Amino acid sequence: MIVDTIATILGGVLLLRFWMQAIRVRPPSQLGQFIYALSDWMVLPMRRIIPGVGGYDWASLVGAFLVVALATSVILFFGASFEMVAIMAVYAFLTWILYGFIGLLFIEVILSWVNPQAPMAPFVQALNAPLLRPLRKVVPPIGGIDLSVMVAMILLKIVHILVQMMFGLR
Repeated sequence: MIVDTIATILGGVLLLRFWMQAIRVRPPSQLGQFIYALSDWMVLPMRRIIPGVGGYDWASLVGAFLVVALATSVILFFGASFEMVAIMAVYAFLTWILYGFIGLLFIEVILSWVNPQAPMAPFVQALNAPLLRPLRKVVPPIGGIDLSVMVAMILLKIVHILVQMMFGLR
């Protein structure tokens, strides 16, 4: 449980760092300091080996996968083959990405209900914009309520079910 918790936090920060740089969103200063302080020790040395290409911070993404692979190998240490650990690491990595997007959507919904003017609200909205922009073209607001977030969550859950089926876990 401890390994999984630490790996989830570190992997989540690395995935958030990749996503922020991929869509070119600057975090609020305190959150940015936290993200970079927690992940620089891993990302900066990896950038010497894995440079950013096409405006993407590949070192953060590869670092997140390495964290998942290490946590999976520790959790499945006894009686698991290398192939099993690799397959479960890929599954866990894809699951983390999907749940990360769902978590960001939940945060946006909660902020819109509690305090739409919160300092974090524009940052979270910018992180979700690439997911929601295409849906907002198809799903119009009904009675002033934006249902695109709910549609995005349902679609992400469907993708998660498909990933589970692809890995034979459902």
